[in-house]
Amino acid sequence: MAAGATGGRESGQAPVRRRVGLAVVHGDSMRPTLAPGDRLLVLWGARVRPGRVVVARFADGTVVVKRAAERRDDGWWLRGDNPDAGVDSRHRGAVPEGEVWAVARARLWPRPRLL
Repeated sequence: MAAGATGGRESGQAPVRRRVGLAVVHGDSMRPTLAPGDRLLVLWGARVRPGRVVVARFADGTVVVKRAAERRDDGWWLRGDNPDAGVDSRHRGAVPEGEVWAVARARLWPRPRLL
């Protein structure tokens, strides 16, 4: 088994397979943390925590890279780091848990660093 291919166990649950992938940032809503064209290493199906950068889908089908601000009864409240650009939960509401697809772990390009 490859390192990182299987996550830990939650009380009594079988190991969860997690997939590693890439996401590309579009738009200015995550500036100054992320810029358009940045390539992110993401972990699909990872546990979301407040403050993490995530890949999610709004109800209208728009796929976004945003910061998980807080967990609410109806899902995750997502915010951009640049409040003057883009659309986030202030405009579209909370995103259901199942529509938060991945957690960004690192920026791979152009300036590699952990997130």
